[in-house]
Amino acid sequence: MEVQSRLLSNLSFDPGILIYMSLALLLVAFILLIVLFIRQNALLKKYRSFMRGRGGKSIEEVLRKRIDEIDKLKENDAYISRQLKYLEQAVSRSYQKCGIVKYDAFKEMGGKLSFAYALLNEDNSGYIINSIHSREGCYTYIKEIIKGESFLPLSEEENEAFEIAKQAGLADELKATKN
Repeated sequence: MEVQSRLLSNLSFDPGILIYMSLALLLVAFILLIVLFIRQNALLKKYRSFMRGRGGKSIEEVLRKRIDEIDKLKENDAYISRQLKYLEQAVSRSYQKCGIVKYDAFKEMGGKLSFAYALLNEDNSGYIINSIHSREGCYTYIKEIIKGESFLPLSEEENEAFEIAKQAGLADELKATKN
């Protein structure tokens, strides 16, 4: 008994070719499926090896540890920044520039035992100490300097010590900008 399909009988080519082509396409699809399965297994092996990490540690543990280290570094950086700010403020208030001039206060006294000593901070505020040595004794005077100005007249030696101190600060600033 022969059964004929109207669809297959209307084709201009042999319907067996259609079946063979379908089988060939099925075979190609099956081969591609096997290739994809092999590649997927290789990728899965690489992924598992990657996730195990060094020494059996997982990447997640390593990342968590590194993130914790970064957080600690940020905290340490913030602490160091606060300390640096404090130290910068402390240094600006401290005496960091000095100048000294030794001299003979009296003609009959030699050896340059008298001196004028200027001690200034960053704003050129501070003190000038003048010690005058004579045969009768030693006398010490102090004059306050506020922002580079003295409200009492300065002697020649005191003024020279003051200028030396100011220049010492400028030399330090030039060294700092050079580095």
